[in-house]
Amino acid sequence: MTNKTLLAIDANSIIHRAFHALPPLTTPSGRPAQALYGVSSTLLRLWSSERPDFAAALFDRPEPTFRKKAYAEYKATRPTAPDELVEQIIAAHELFQKFGIPVFEAPGYEADDLIATVARRFGGREGVRVVILTGDLDTLQLVRDGKVAVRVFRKGVTETTTYDEAAVYERYGLRPEQLIDYKALVGDASDNIKGVPGVGPKTAVSWLTRYKDLDDVLAHVGKDPILKKLSGHEAAACLSRELVALAGNAPLSANDLRSLEVSFKETELADYFDNLGFTSLSKRLFNKKTGPAGAGPANQPRPPQGAMF
Repeated sequence: MTNKTLLAIDANSIIHRAFHALPPLTTPSGRPAQALYGVSSTLLRLWSSERPDFAAALFDRPEPTFRKKAYAEYKATRPTAPDELVEQIIAAHELFQKFGIPVFEAPGYEADDLIATVARRFGGREGVRVVILTGDLDTLQLVRDGKVAVRVFRKGVTETTTYDEAAVYERYGLRPEQLIDYKALVGDASDNIKGVPGVGPKTAVSWLTRYKDLDDVLAHVGKDPILKKLSGHEAAACLSRELVALAGNAPLSANDLRSLEVSFKETELADYFDNLGFTSLSKRLFNKKTGPAGAGPANQPRPPQGAMF
């Protein structure tokens, strides 16, 4: 088995993005549905032309994570998700399953930790390339050419950018694995991670270019005058690194690639769309020119293996 693709979906991230990108939409029963519609439309587009061989949808859980236990102010500045969004996050578990995508979550861990575990466990295994589909850049630290790439939405839920190692370097001037130390120094406002006071992107990049990693930087504090801003803030940098580093050992029940194979029935997906009132998606699913979306070679052409993204 070679040149296969495993799509690791940052479920909460893309649901959140779809919720805010689309106008309010309700089902025939009056339940909120714009996020479900946006995610369904995105997956339908992928499944009709670039369907992956394997896939997994990774979700956050509401329980406190190990990061929250280590740092009480972690994500403290984020607004509470509206009930309409929470309801659709819960409902999306069924959505992914209708597309033939197994769903995973683990108390105490974030979706990104599960994604990191998927990437570590399966990236490069038996010729498999993991492609992470997400709405943010937090997983760029996982990028490894030939093994792991990150596809990020950059406009609504349609236009995306795919990052390999070269693209990460072009954006940051650093290797993917250095982004952990980079964020440890500059912080991450979206997660309320402070970093080191007075250290911005340019300073962090210059330090990590001069020294190989944060440990090497810390070893030269007091010896190299360009590192004077770090003096007295070494513990803060180490805590920030602990918070931004994704855990590649999260509890994930999938150990066999075969358990992640994409398999679904078009008729069941069509019924799901009809129940939600997504008539336009049902029409796209059974397009007369192409046949059922996700159908095999007898109904429509599929891209060459490994051509996805």
